[in-house]
Amino acid sequence: MRLPRSARFLLATLGLCSGVAFGQVALIFDSGATEPLAPYLEAFGELPPAAPIEPQPGNRLGAADLTQLLPIRTPALTPGTVSSRPLNLPNGAVLSRAFFLVGADPKSRQWLKTHRERLAQIHAVGMLVNAQSVADIEAIAAIARGLPILPACATDIAQALGLEHLPVLISRRGIEQ
Repeated sequence: MRLPRSARFLLATLGLCSGVAFGQVALIFDSGATEPLAPYLEAFGELPPAAPIEPQPGNRLGAADLTQLLPIRTPALTPGTVSSRPLNLPNGAVLSRAFFLVGADPKSRQWLKTHRERLAQIHAVGMLVNAQSVADIEAIAAIARGLPILPACATDIAQALGLEHLPVLISRRGIEQ
Protein backbone atom coordinates (compact mmCIF):
# COMPACT_ATOMS: atom_id res chain seq x y z
CA MET A 1 0.00 0.00 0.00
CA ARG A 2 1.37 3.33 -1.02
CA LEU A 3 0.95 6.24 1.43
CA PRO A 4 -0.32 9.57 0.18
CA ARG A 5 2.32 12.24 -0.34
CA SER A 6 1.15 14.27 2.70
CA ALA A 7 1.48 11.22 4.98
CA ARG A 8 5.00 10.46 3.65
CA PHE A 9 6.00 14.08 4.26
CA LEU A 10 4.62 13.92 7.82
CA LEU A 11 6.49 10.68 8.58
CA ALA A 12 9.73 12.06 7.12
CA THR A 13 9.38 15.24 9.19
CA LEU A 14 8.71 13.26 12.37
CA GLY A 15 11.71 11.06 11.65
CA LEU A 16 13.97 14.09 11.26
CA CYS A 17 12.59 15.76 14.37
CA SER A 18 13.00 12.66 16.49
CA GLY A 19 16.56 12.27 15.27
CA VAL A 20 17.31 15.83 16.28
CA ALA A 21 15.53 15.52 19.61
CA PHE A 22 17.27 12.33 20.69
CA GLY A 23 20.62 12.67 18.92
CA GLN A 24 23.92 13.14 20.71
CA VAL A 25 25.26 16.62 21.35
CA ALA A 26 28.11 17.45 18.98
CA LEU A 27 30.63 20.15 19.84
CA ILE A 28 31.11 22.37 16.80
CA PHE A 29 33.25 25.14 18.31
CA ASP A 30 34.82 25.73 21.71
CA SER A 31 35.89 29.30 22.47
CA GLY A 32 37.46 28.27 25.77
CA ALA A 33 34.56 29.81 27.71
CA THR A 34 32.46 26.66 27.53
CA GLU A 35 30.28 25.99 30.56
CA PRO A 36 29.02 22.60 31.71
CA LEU A 37 25.62 21.73 30.33
CA ALA A 38 24.53 19.64 33.32
CA PRO A 39 22.90 22.44 35.35
CA TYR A 40 20.74 23.37 32.37
CA LEU A 41 19.73 19.81 31.65
CA GLU A 42 18.50 19.28 35.21
CA ALA A 43 15.63 21.64 34.45
CA PHE A 44 14.49 19.27 31.72
CA GLY A 45 14.87 16.13 33.79
CA GLU A 46 17.75 14.77 31.71
CA LEU A 47 19.88 13.94 34.74
CA PRO A 48 18.93 11.61 37.56
CA PRO A 49 17.30 13.46 40.45
CA ALA A 50 19.43 14.52 43.38
CA ALA A 51 19.34 12.42 46.51
CA PRO A 52 16.33 13.28 48.66
CA ILE A 53 16.91 15.42 51.73
CA GLU A 54 16.28 13.45 54.88
CA PRO A 55 13.78 15.18 57.16
CA GLN A 56 15.02 16.22 60.56
CA PRO A 57 13.30 14.52 63.48
CA GLY A 58 10.35 16.60 64.66
CA ASN A 59 10.67 19.08 61.75
CA ARG A 60 8.19 18.13 59.07
CA LEU A 61 7.90 21.64 57.61
CA GLY A 62 11.57 22.26 56.85
CA ALA A 63 12.21 25.90 55.99
CA ALA A 64 8.50 26.68 56.49
CA ASP A 65 8.85 25.92 60.19
CA LEU A 66 8.71 29.29 61.95
CA THR A 67 11.03 28.12 64.68
CA GLN A 68 13.77 27.85 62.04
CA LEU A 69 13.59 31.64 61.58
CA LEU A 70 13.91 32.53 65.24
CA PRO A 71 15.15 34.56 66.83
CA ILE A 72 14.80 37.46 64.39
CA ARG A 73 17.22 40.17 65.43
CA THR A 74 18.12 43.59 64.13
CA PRO A 75 20.31 45.02 66.89
CA ALA A 76 20.57 48.38 65.09
CA LEU A 77 16.82 49.01 65.54
CA THR A 78 15.19 49.49 68.92
CA PRO A 79 11.75 50.78 69.88
CA GLY A 80 11.72 54.56 69.97
CA THR A 81 10.65 57.79 68.34
CA VAL A 82 11.42 58.45 64.67
CA SER A 83 11.52 62.03 63.43
CA SER A 84 9.91 62.53 60.02
CA ARG A 85 12.32 63.42 57.25
CA PRO A 86 12.61 63.19 53.48
CA LEU A 87 13.87 59.98 51.93
CA ASN A 88 17.17 60.53 50.13
CA LEU A 89 18.04 57.52 48.01
CA PRO A 90 21.40 57.37 46.22
CA ASN A 91 21.85 57.92 42.48
CA GLY A 92 18.33 59.22 41.94
CA ALA A 93 16.76 55.88 42.89
CA VAL A 94 13.01 55.87 43.42
CA LEU A 95 11.16 53.76 45.94
CA SER A 96 8.63 51.64 44.05
CA ARG A 97 6.57 50.56 47.06
CA ALA A 98 6.16 51.75 50.63
CA PHE A 99 7.42 49.46 53.35
CA PHE A 100 7.50 49.46 57.11
CA LEU A 101 9.68 47.97 59.80
CA VAL A 102 8.22 46.70 63.07
CA GLY A 103 9.31 44.59 65.98
CA ALA A 104 7.24 42.47 68.33
CA ASP A 105 7.58 45.09 71.07
CA PRO A 106 4.51 46.88 72.53
CA LYS A 107 5.28 50.18 70.72
CA SER A 108 5.43 48.42 67.33
CA ARG A 109 2.25 46.47 68.04
CA GLN A 110 0.33 49.62 68.96
CA TRP A 111 1.70 51.49 65.92
CA LEU A 112 0.65 48.64 63.63
CA LYS A 113 -2.87 48.60 65.14
CA THR A 114 -3.17 52.37 64.72
CA HIS A 115 -1.80 52.56 61.16
CA ARG A 116 -3.00 49.26 59.72
CA GLU A 117 -5.71 50.75 57.49
CA ARG A 118 -3.41 53.38 56.00
CA LEU A 119 -0.72 50.78 55.38
CA ALA A 120 -3.27 48.64 53.55
CA GLN A 121 -4.45 51.63 51.48
CA ILE A 122 -0.93 52.41 50.26
CA HIS A 123 -0.15 48.70 49.73
CA ALA A 124 2.81 48.81 52.08
CA VAL A 125 4.87 45.70 52.75
CA GLY A 126 6.18 45.08 56.24
CA MET A 127 9.23 43.50 57.74
CA LEU A 128 9.19 42.00 61.22
CA VAL A 129 12.76 42.74 62.27
CA ASN A 130 12.80 41.75 65.95
CA ALA A 131 10.97 38.73 67.36
CA GLN A 132 11.88 36.07 69.89
CA SER A 133 9.13 33.48 69.55
CA VAL A 134 6.47 31.99 67.32
CA ALA A 135 3.95 33.74 69.58
CA ASP A 136 5.54 37.09 68.61
CA ILE A 137 5.19 36.30 64.90
CA GLU A 138 1.59 35.13 65.34
CA ALA A 139 0.67 38.23 67.36
CA ILE A 140 2.02 40.55 64.64
CA ALA A 141 0.22 38.53 61.94
CA ALA A 142 -3.04 38.82 63.89
CA ILE A 143 -2.68 42.59 64.17
CA ALA A 144 -1.69 42.89 60.48
CA ARG A 145 -4.83 40.99 59.37
CA GLY A 146 -3.53 40.15 55.91
CA LEU A 147 -0.92 42.86 55.41
CA PRO A 148 2.18 41.22 53.95
CA ILE A 149 4.86 41.07 56.63
CA LEU A 150 8.09 39.18 56.16
CA PRO A 151 10.37 38.14 59.02
CA ALA A 152 13.89 39.42 58.27
CA CYS A 153 16.91 41.19 59.66
CA ALA A 154 17.03 44.84 58.55
CA THR A 155 20.51 45.86 59.65
CA ASP A 156 21.52 46.86 56.12
CA ILE A 157 18.35 48.89 55.62
CA ALA A 158 18.81 50.62 58.98
CA GLN A 159 22.38 51.49 58.13
CA ALA A 160 21.60 52.66 54.60
CA LEU A 161 18.75 54.91 55.75
CA GLY A 162 20.31 56.03 59.02
CA LEU A 163 17.58 54.46 61.14
CA GLU A 164 17.95 53.71 64.84
CA HIS A 165 14.37 53.19 65.96
CA LEU A 166 11.17 51.48 64.96
CA PRO A 167 8.35 51.24 64.08
CA VAL A 168 8.93 53.21 60.90
CA LEU A 169 7.28 53.72 57.51
CA ILE A 170 9.46 54.36 54.48
CA SER A 171 7.64 55.69 51.43
CA ARG A 172 8.07 58.22 48.63
CA ARG A 173 6.88 60.85 51.09
CA GLY A 174 9.85 60.09 53.31
CA ILE A 175 10.64 58.37 56.57
CA GLU A 176 7.98 58.72 59.24
CA GLN A 177 6.44 57.09 62.23
